[in-house]
Amino acid sequence: MKKTIIMSAIALSFTLVTAYANPIKVNNDNSYVLENIVEASPFHLSIVKGDLETVKKLIELGSNVDKKWNGLTPVMYAAKFNRTEILKLLIEKGADVKKKCDKGHTALDYAEMSNAKEAKVILENELEKK
Repeated sequence: MKKTIIMSAIALSFTLVTAYANPIKVNNDNSYVLENIVEASPFHLSIVKGDLETVKKLIELGSNVDKKWNGLTPVMYAAKFNRTEILKLLIEKGADVKKKCDKGHTALDYAEMSNAKEAKVILENELEKK
């Protein structure tokens, strides 16, 4: 529970910082530079860390199990980092295992590229069902 509260506080701070950031800077010569702002995703970061309890809580609170962050879906992050329990949970909650990232790779591709053997087996079994 303590971990969930800490993760929520961190996520909130990232959200506040991002919400009030100004992406346009003015140079000394009065030219403008547009900066890229990357928003942190507590849901995806919890998957990367392997924090199953926080992932469960965020799903309960309405996190989208198919929403991309940095071009990848939650299933892709779970596959890439071999987070098998989280991967099973995402599949159970209806995550699309066939979805492709912005570069055209699937979660199975990420499992293969990362040598995540357990995640690969889970994904192959799920794909056989469909």
